[in-house]
Amino acid sequence: MTSPGQRRVPVPDGLDGERLDSALARMFGLSRARAAELIGDGSVLVGGRQAAKSDRVPAGEWLDVTLPPPVTAMPPAEPVPGLTVVYEDADIVVVDKPPGVAAHPTPGWTGPTVLQGLAAAGHSIAASGAAERQGVVHRLDANTSGLMVLAKSEQAYSMLKHAFRDREVDKVYHALVQGHPDPLRGTVDAPIARHPSGDGRFAVVAGGRPSVETGRTHQIRVHMAAIRHPCVGDRLYGADPVLAARLGLTRQWLHAVRLGFTHPGDGRRVEFASDYPADLSHALDLLRAEA
Repeated sequence: MTSPGQRRVPVPDGLDGERLDSALARMFGLSRARAAELIGDGSVLVGGRQAAKSDRVPAGEWLDVTLPPPVTAMPPAEPVPGLTVVYEDADIVVVDKPPGVAAHPTPGWTGPTVLQGLAAAGHSIAASGAAERQGVVHRLDANTSGLMVLAKSEQAYSMLKHAFRDREVDKVYHALVQGHPDPLRGTVDAPIARHPSGDGRFAVVAGGRPSVETGRTHQIRVHMAAIRHPCVGDRLYGADPVLAARLGLTRQWLHAVRLGFTHPGDGRRVEFASDYPADLSHALDLLRAEA
C-alpha cells in the first residue's frame, strides 16, 4: 500500500527514451529543476532502484515517486518574464501567459506562476478561492501559452466562475497537429478522466466526465491524441519527438488566441486576442518553408 504522496506509474509510450528528469516533469506537471531535486533526494525509483536525472527511461518502466505535500500557502511574489497584462480594471485582469508558467502553485511545481507574477507587479487579486489559487477562474496548462482572465473583485470571481461553468465564455485555441484530420471540421465529444495508469496523463475513458459541456484538464491534447492527431511537440500524448526536434519545439503547439466574455462589472461584451509566441511562429515558418 502507498501513502497519499506516493505514486507508482509506468513511463508512457510518448516518453520512451526521455531523460528521467524530463519525463518526470512532463508526467507530473513539475518544473525540470524540481524533478531533478526529487531524483537527487532519492524520491524517485526506476524499476525499484535509484537513478540519475540524466538516465534514459524506456516506455513501460515503473517509476516509484514520492511527491511533496500539497501547497498550503502562496509562495512569495516573483517577477515572471514574458507575462504580459493585456487589460486591467477594478474587476478583472487579463494576461497573456508565456509557456513554462503555471496558473497557480500546485504540489511539486517550483516554477513561476501567474499569481506570483501579478503579485510581484503590484496587481491585486480577489481573495475568493483556495489560498493557492485565489482569483483564478480558469487555467491553462503550464506549457500552453495565451490568454487568461483573473478576478480582482469578489463579484467578478463569482460571476466569472458561473460564466465558465455555464459555457458562456468564448475560448478559441489554435493547435498544430500531426497528420491530416478527416473530416477537417467536426466535434470531438468523448468523456475524459485520469489515465488508468496513474502516470499524470488524462485519457478518453468510458464513464469519464463529459468534456464538451464542462471542459477538462488537457482536453484538447487528449482529444487530438484520441483521434491519432496529437498536438505537435506533445510527447506526453504521443507526438513524434523527431518532428518536434526538427521544429525546435520543447512543448505542445497549443495557444489560447482569443477570449471573450460578459464583463462582470458593467455587463458589456469584451474580447481579447493574442499573437503566437516566438517558438510557435518559428515552427510554422519552418513548415511553410518546407511546403
